[in-house]
Amino acid sequence: MIIEDVSFPAGRHCETTTLGALLRHEGLTLSEPMLFGLGEGLGFVYWDAKNLDFPFLGGRTKPTTITRTAASRLGLALRVQETSSPRRAWQNVVSALDAGRPVGLQLDSYHLDHFTTKVHFGGHFVAIRGYDDTHAHLIDTAQQGGQVTTTLASLERARSERGPMTARNLSYTVARLPGEPDLAAAVRTAVRNNARAFLDPPIANLGHRGVDKAARQVTRWLDRSDDPAHDLPLAATLMERGGTGGSLFRALYRDFLAECATIVDDDAIHVAHQRYAEIAPLWTEVARHITTAGETGDQDHLDQASAILTDLADRERRAMRALAG
Repeated sequence: MIIEDVSFPAGRHCETTTLGALLRHEGLTLSEPMLFGLGEGLGFVYWDAKNLDFPFLGGRTKPTTITRTAASRLGLALRVQETSSPRRAWQNVVSALDAGRPVGLQLDSYHLDHFTTKVHFGGHFVAIRGYDDTHAHLIDTAQQGGQVTTTLASLERARSERGPMTARNLSYTVARLPGEPDLAAAVRTAVRNNARAFLDPPIANLGHRGVDKAARQVTRWLDRSDDPAHDLPLAATLMERGGTGGSLFRALYRDFLAECATIVDDDAIHVAHQRYAEIAPLWTEVARHITTAGETGDQDHLDQASAILTDLADRERRAMRALAG
């Protein structure tokens, strides 16, 4: 069985694409930047764990946080299920689909048939809109093909994979409750909360403190890597094109603030939008310098990336202070 009216055209980021598809089926159409912003998704992490071959620069909050927060802001009924049993996990999905409701899934993209680049990433999201005897019918980002299929066996492996950022066969559905969401109130709460979280991170590799840390650490990346020609361009690609919407999610947040300015009349939002319009292209410059450093072995490009990151930490602090209230 396949639910026909499930889509989110031109989605750029997997979790907001999945949420957008589920909400459109519920009759609530919101832009991807709006979903990202209402989910208080903007963040930063400098992640260099022992189980990683190379440091990771991330620009958003933890997986499912955007979905959970946006659902709360919009007054939606969100039902999340997890289980260690693949059989129970599939039953959870089938029950919702047979009732006419599409389902969001968190899984490892490595196992999905439509992914041609095989890299383990346990924080990927898709919406499943149907199934037959052999395949699942999915909604993924535009970059990954939009409406795609994968075998039921590959879907089970993707959902059951263990490792960084994975979940235990996580699935979820959303439903609208009576009444219309107060979008203006949701916007005000979301921008304030996201700003405060970014400005007051619990550890030094998150938020604006993490950007400062990245500025210090990135100068060492040529020595940190056994294969700079691979590792540095890959890190930069994840920043710029790995489902971030460009500029490590800063382009999405810039567009969110621009949309907010049409909903609420708030000088702080106008100021922050202008600042993020200036900030976003600088993240693209950082990615460019990191790529070139890996390709050429030229330390000067990492030094330039470091200088821009130091500037960005200050710029983002000032933008978020405007929003924090």
